[in-house]
Amino acid sequence: MSVHTENKKKVTTLQLKKMKQSGEKISMLTAYDFTTAQIIDAAGIDVVLVGDSASNTMMGNPTTLGITLDHMIHYGRSVVNATKRALVIVDMPFGTVSGNPMKSLDAAIRMMQETGADAIKIEGGLEIKDDVKKIIDAGIPVMAHLGLMPQSINKYGTYAIRGKDEVEAQKLMDDCLLMEELGAFGILLEKIPAKLATAISEKITIPTIGIGAGSGTDGQVLVIQDALGMNKEFSPKFLRRYADLNAIMTEATQHYIADVKAKNFPNENESY
Repeated sequence: MSVHTENKKKVTTLQLKKMKQSGEKISMLTAYDFTTAQIIDAAGIDVVLVGDSASNTMMGNPTTLGITLDHMIHYGRSVVNATKRALVIVDMPFGTVSGNPMKSLDAAIRMMQETGADAIKIEGGLEIKDDVKKIIDAGIPVMAHLGLMPQSINKYGTYAIRGKDEVEAQKLMDDCLLMEELGAFGILLEKIPAKLATAISEKITIPTIGIGAGSGTDGQVLVIQDALGMNKEFSPKFLRRYADLNAIMTEATQHYIADVKAKNFPNENESY
């Protein structure tokens, strides 16, 4: 399978906007470590998201709430060190952007300085508009995250689709327009009706990235462990698995164990 990798120039927020304008879809995957980021960057991915989903995939927490700013800086720095072409966005974790603009700005500055990331992603809309404005006015690129917001899972009480009723759908549209007005360079839309995601994408001039939001967004994102089949327990409707690394890694590990037990590894050629 051929992959579009001819353009080796660094991806920027401006380039993402031009991709939307030209109709070129934006590809995004998560990564949390140097090796994975290096592989997907070399493969030609447009954007690498260091998601707070690291709380689940890397730390084994049941929600994203358990990951801290220090944790995210650690994962973010590892990914930035590996990435040459893709735009790198790091999530601001739960509690770091929550209604205190100066505190939020301090956290955002730490994130940018200590990771070297190109941008940050923030969950929320109208409720944190002052925080977002303060951060953007300081020169920090922000991608908004609306729809299902995992950091608010205890408020929702469910991971069900958001924006199904007219009131919530209108608020979602209003929040997207607000984030565009504040200067966000893009919006991630999670688990909302496809028609609503398409309508938002057509209404605003900044790129939208969807996860469980249909094909009408300007780009798509998946968690790398899900897309590559490492995580077998998570199987939502929107997920397409592009490999079965769980099976491959299990078989390889069992083969290694068998070789060690049988005294077949290491052999003479593998010894000094």
